[in-house]
Amino acid sequence: MPSQVNVLTASYAKGRTDVPLIEQTIGDFFADMAQRQGSRDALVSRHQGLSYSYGQLHAATRQLASALLNLGLVKGDRVGIWSHNNAQWVLLQLATAQVGLILVNINPAYRTTEVEYALNKVGCKALVAMPQFKTSDYLGMLRELAPELLTSEPGQLQAKRLPELRTVVWIDVAGQGNDQPGMLRFSELLAQGESGDERINAIAATLSNNDPINIQFTSGTTGFPKGATLTHRNILNNGFFIGECMKLTPEDRLCIPVPLYHCFGMVLGNLACFTHGSTVVYPNDGFDPLTVLETVQAEKCTGLHGVPTMFIAELDHPRFAEFDLSTLRTGIMAGSPCPTEVMKRVVRDMHLSEITIAYGMTETSPVSCQSDADTPLEKRVSTVGKVQPHLEVKMVDPVTGEITQPGVSGELCTRGYSVMHGYWGDEVKTREAIDDEQWMHTGDLATMDEQGYVNIVGRIKDMVIRGGENIYPREIEEFLYRHPKVQDVQVVGVPDVRYGEELCAWVITKPGQALTEDELREFCKGQIAHYKVPRYIRFVQAFPMTVTGKIQKFKIRDEMIELLDLRLIKTA
Repeated sequence: MPSQVNVLTASYAKGRTDVPLIEQTIGDFFADMAQRQGSRDALVSRHQGLSYSYGQLHAATRQLASALLNLGLVKGDRVGIWSHNNAQWVLLQLATAQVGLILVNINPAYRTTEVEYALNKVGCKALVAMPQFKTSDYLGMLRELAPELLTSEPGQLQAKRLPELRTVVWIDVAGQGNDQPGMLRFSELLAQGESGDERINAIAATLSNNDPINIQFTSGTTGFPKGATLTHRNILNNGFFIGECMKLTPEDRLCIPVPLYHCFGMVLGNLACFTHGSTVVYPNDGFDPLTVLETVQAEKCTGLHGVPTMFIAELDHPRFAEFDLSTLRTGIMAGSPCPTEVMKRVVRDMHLSEITIAYGMTETSPVSCQSDADTPLEKRVSTVGKVQPHLEVKMVDPVTGEITQPGVSGELCTRGYSVMHGYWGDEVKTREAIDDEQWMHTGDLATMDEQGYVNIVGRIKDMVIRGGENIYPREIEEFLYRHPKVQDVQVVGVPDVRYGEELCAWVITKPGQALTEDELREFCKGQIAHYKVPRYIRFVQAFPMTVTGKIQKFKIRDEMIELLDLRLIKTA
């Protein structure tokens, strides 16, 4: 980890640089790895019954890259993926990178309004979607947004509400289910490509590792998600150094129940493995604690990822004791603060003696700080580790901008290869986040001790983290304002044992109007993601305010904690 051995006199640390950065593109790096690890397992998707060696995965991704070129897509075009975890997701991740297409991750919890905004914001020309998941009908939502699909030839879509989108591909099981009007089957698309296509190498030779390769949406305080744009160099190196912290080797098999649309699955999972010749294992398309336990045992997994709520669900599963988890060694817990007792149980009862904690944000690829196998347990449960290699971290006074003393909280800023290319199509927001000296301002309040260990203590932004999902209250407020009976609304996060935080909305109705909780929740249904729907709704006459008229959100939060008797959870 970092080179600091001396006692720090200021809250600034620089990571070690003895291992050089990777200066290849993802495509070139993966091709080299496939050559070295050809016959070793690269991917196991248990719920699909699919597995690929490194050689097979490389051939399949080239075939898909060829098929994407056949659609008329060219370097720099955006291709969306709207799906839970499956083999097709990772095929697309690697295929797009090989020919310079930009993969756009779309949260499967998004509903019509959100997906319309995301596709149009970045101008997706193609979209790959799973047909359905539980109660979510993805193809139905797309037909709602683009009724023109019913009369379009596949690849020839001209939709009024989605003007840039030409091709919709649905993830099928070959030979099963009815064809979908205006859409291509994934199996059909793949069959149209050739792994030996000479165009792939020709395009690869023109790519730079500083080219944008991925857009991930992060909720914005303006009410609209921002598209954090990441390069090969950003995410490939971050995946590599994350894997180094975990001490991954070709012998490791990592169980990944966290979502691929998020950096956690895509970078801390897929790329950490692929940069070390390790095996990626997907237990299921969505999280289920039982299938995770079954998968770890059946696949003899050595690593396991998860947010605290996932580990809690696994530990507390009634059949937990039935499973042999003795092969486990490493993994990452991230996404939200970890209750100290949970961390201790994970180490003791799940054999994860070398589990690490990671901290970061989408805009920084994502990890800036991480503990490693050598970090003392007390530091692993009370901090997010030290700064990653080739990165800098500092805590600054939010008012003066001066670096704080060790132990004194300040805004965490980070600089180095991991900082995003920028927000897609939003120069103003990019400049607000990244200063003239290239420091990314995270909005998180943190301390650094004299040894360089970082502890996240709060947030300058009033962001709520629910089960690993970042939610900005402003976005929810602006949506609820649309209800014809709502005059004003304030949204805050309140503590929750299961999810870390839950949303609470205080609503003032328009004079003479009556509104119920059920009515408001129904308004949200199908329009915003389920995790953004407030769990607690309270109708009030007024909000607590300062004398200058500023709303005191902390008072709303405190009152709800008292009213609901919510206990604050001790976290790392």
